[in-house]
Formats: sequence, C-alpha cells, structure tokens
Amino acid sequence: MLTRKQKVIKRIFDLVLVVVCIVIFIVPTIILVLLASFSTRSFGIFSQKRVGKDSKLFTLYKIKSMRKNVAEHHVTTANDMRVTKFGKFLRRSKLDELPQLYNVLIGDMSFVGPRPDVEGYADELKGEDRIVLSVKPAITGPATIKFADEEIILAEQENPLEYNDTVLWPQKVAINKEYIQNWSLTKDLGYVFETVFGYFK
Repeated sequence: MLTRKQKVIKRIFDLVLVVVCIVIFIVPTIILVLLASFSTRSFGIFSQKRVGKDSKLFTLYKIKSMRKNVAEHHVTTANDMRVTKFGKFLRRSKLDELPQLYNVLIGDMSFVGPRPDVEGYADELKGEDRIVLSVKPAITGPATIKFADEEIILAEQENPLEYNDTVLWPQKVAINKEYIQNWSLTKDLGYVFETVFGYFK
C-alpha cells in the first residue's frame, strides 16, 4: 500500500501531467466530441458510474462510441455491432479516453493504476486483493498495457463475459496488486511513455 508521501508525490505528478495534456488536447477533444455526436446522433460524451478508490462511486467520462440509446457495457468485443465506425477508430486509438483528463484533474482518477470497473468487480474483492481499492483508478497501467487488445481477445471467445470474469479479471487483479505493492514514480513514468508510444505502433 502506498505511503502518505507516495500518494502526495503521485498526485503532484498527476496534476502536472494533466495540465500539460489539457492544454495540448482540449481542442482535439472538442472536435472528437462533435464528430462522435454526429456519428452516434446524440451528445458525444458518454458517462457511467464506476468504482473508485475505497469503493466510492464516481462518474467516468468517455467520448461516445456507440449508437444512441444503447448503453456501453463492461464487456465489449471488437466485433460488437453497436459500435459505430468512428467509434471503432476511437476505441482502437484510445482517444475515447481523453475526457478522463477531467476525472484526473478533479481527483477521481490517476494517470497510472488499475482501470475503473463497473460495480460487481473491484468492489467485491476480498482479503488482500482489496489493496486494489487503496489507490485511485487510472487511465493506464500495467494491466491496461498487457491487455491492450482485450476487445479482440474477447471477440475470439465463445462466452466473452465468462472468459473475462474467470481468466482476464483474476490476472488483472494480480498485476494491479504487484503494481501497488512495488509502486514508484519511475515506474509510473515508464507506463505513461509505454502507453503513448503504444498508440503509434
């Protein structure tokens, strides 16, 4: 578990990086939201309650990638017909995550850590696994990077939800536990760079 000093360092890192990113991405984000609004025929921002630090719920924001009146569920595969063509581009490039810079700015999220899940996952962890809830959920992290092609993996399964719950989810918990137990600012910087460079592969 992170010490008080480590949490302060992590928050300062988040604030410095998020200010820089907002300056760079504010205009592109507005343009993408407008394009998503046209693509989905509805307001281009999607919001959903997710489980945050200490099991507290918060509102997560993304650029909408699915058609109007269709909820975005926890498990979505690469061949999901609900996703628009523009939405597939957003998901593949991870640009749909840009509004989460606001979540980082207000303190609901961090840049690096476990991804925020819907209720029924992190909030139901038991014993030492609950260490995952001791940090803020994040935009990227070691588990996010390892399973960057998660939607493609799930699309190949006969039962995507069952595979996610019994195979992917336990692996993510183990990876996130190791991340928290061995946290360092240097590692956070490394995960940020690995995420950014991964977008250009």
